[in-house]
Amino acid sequence: MDAKKDIRPVTYLKNNAAELLAQVNESQRPVYITQKGEARAVLQDPKSYEQMRSTIGLLKLIAIGEEDVRAGKTRAQELVFADLGTNLRQQIKSAGRHLSLKL
Repeated sequence: MDAKKDIRPVTYLKNNAAELLAQVNESQRPVYITQKGEARAVLQDPKSYEQMRSTIGLLKLIAIGEEDVRAGKTRAQELVFADLGTNLRQQIKSAGRHLSLKL
């Protein structure tokens, strides 16, 4: 891994966009685009980007769950599963009524 290949000035991007896209998609490593010596953007392949988005989404859900636990917003698992069972039975009964009406 050559870190120098992962940092490019914006002029390089302008002149070699296709090459940079090939590099990013092949290596699945992001390329940092600099302007006047400062990082200004990151070029990333779509697969890695979607994986990152999914990971961030899961981390957000975990953080929300942790906040709920700290705030005391919890229910005993027995109650949750009992409610799920009740809802599932109601859906099955409702689906059965719809099936018998169609016959």
